[in-house]
Amino acid sequence: MRVLHVHSGNLYGGVETILVTLARYRDLCPQMESHFALCFEGRLTEELTAAGAPVYGLGRVRLRNPASIRRARRVVRRLLDENRFDLSVCHSGWSRAIFGPVFRSAGLPLVSWCHDASGKRNWLDRLSDRTPPDLAVCNSAFTASGLGQRYQGLRSEVVYCPVASDQAFSDRDRRAIRNEMHAPQGATVIIQASRMESWKGHALHLEALHLLRGLPDWICWLVGGAQRRQETEYLEELKRLAGRLGIADRVRFLGKRSDVPRLLSAADIYCQPNVKPEPFGIVFIEALYARLPIVTTALGGACEIVNGSCGILVPPRDRIALASSLRGLIMDPDLRAKLRAAAPDRAQKLCDPVRQMRRIAEVFSSAAGQVVI
Repeated sequence: MRVLHVHSGNLYGGVETILVTLARYRDLCPQMESHFALCFEGRLTEELTAAGAPVYGLGRVRLRNPASIRRARRVVRRLLDENRFDLSVCHSGWSRAIFGPVFRSAGLPLVSWCHDASGKRNWLDRLSDRTPPDLAVCNSAFTASGLGQRYQGLRSEVVYCPVASDQAFSDRDRRAIRNEMHAPQGATVIIQASRMESWKGHALHLEALHLLRGLPDWICWLVGGAQRRQETEYLEELKRLAGRLGIADRVRFLGKRSDVPRLLSAADIYCQPNVKPEPFGIVFIEALYARLPIVTTALGGACEIVNGSCGILVPPRDRIALASSLRGLIMDPDLRAKLRAAAPDRAQKLCDPVRQMRRIAEVFSSAAGQVVI
């Protein structure tokens, strides 16, 4: 079964992580052959190519430039003429709005992989809904819960993304990373690795840490670089906030990193207090594989990942509750050890790559009218 995934490719986050995972672990499900068509070159193109996946450039597309849309559609039509695909998968409303009509006219089954919960419909949603999919694959039950408001009778499947843990770090590695980061070996390192978007809760995180400024021996690593102008402004605002709160000397802004699993392995607590629902949260799974207890807000897909065996869910936008949970973990190494011990099994139960790659293949095959053997 040959599957053509279509995406923009200009940013890098959870969606792009899933696409790279499909490419890197394709040998786990050889009956599913994933191809990728992207409009913009960048980190995603580089990582897919390095993984040995077929990648097709469609050219830069801007909705405000109709000529760029027509040109990219011609490229896709030619791609379909020259290759046999059994299924098309769009990973955003943007890509379905632009390329859905091409796949529909070619008679190719169309899947919408939903990575975000449906909220209030905007003009792009209305445009993409002119070409409804044959199947919606949802990254969480939370995401799936919003589909009924938008589509009547659309078949949907909840599929947690495959996440692998194939990097092992020793105590020696941990010490080396901490030395590199100028972190004392005995300090409690709290880490957050996410896009620089305000709904990820960085400001709330800093406000909670401000309440812990009298508590010794903790530091915080904020991992993530700005990918857009507004993210650059937001990052600078966070740095100023850390200064005003008097914790700038204990908060390290590490910027864009390609070694997040390595940094997670040297930390002690993962904290990401989203102020809006996270559709799923691949980084939570990565943190669990790294044996980190998680502190996050009880919103969205995080509630499907984090339970009392591996972390703490706090009320949204409650910096006092957040600070209290962090204080408890900082001061109680036995509690951290208990949550750490259960973390990898929790991640494996939800996102085992062998099981989830086969699950994806089964769902795709049903949409394509095939049977996985």
